Amino acid sequence: MTRYALNLPFDLKHEAEELAERQGISLNQFIMWSVSEKVATLRQQLDDPKFPGVTYRRGTSGWVTPVIRGTGIRVQTVVVDTRQGMTVKQIATDYELGVERVREALAFYEAHRPEIDANIQAEEHLETGRG
Repeated sequence: MTRYALNLPFDLKHEAEELAERQGISLNQFIMWSVSEKVATLRQQLDDPKFPGVTYRRGTSGWVTPVIRGTGIRVQTVVVDTRQGMTVKQIATDYELGVERVREALAFYEAHRPEIDANIQAEEHLETGRG
């Protein structure tokens, strides 16, 4: 284990001590627990920084799926629409999006094709009752 000198503002240290005492653990254990929780949370952020217009959303099933940021529109929905012959402009119009947002979703798909294709296939199996 590594030692690290930590400077905390007085009020924050006092609150942390009180919370640690309520938990029945030392301040050191409390700080280690808090840092490990924060690290775990940050590790779960899956966004690809190359595509700021796309984010991941965790559904009720616990599965994460990429969506166009600020909307509930899944990237895979855009992909399926293009496979069915819709143009980028038609998709943008239907979903009230800018053409660039649709293009970014399709570029995201190209960069993450195996993951999204697997999601599309799994959903098709659920819809048809196969699998």
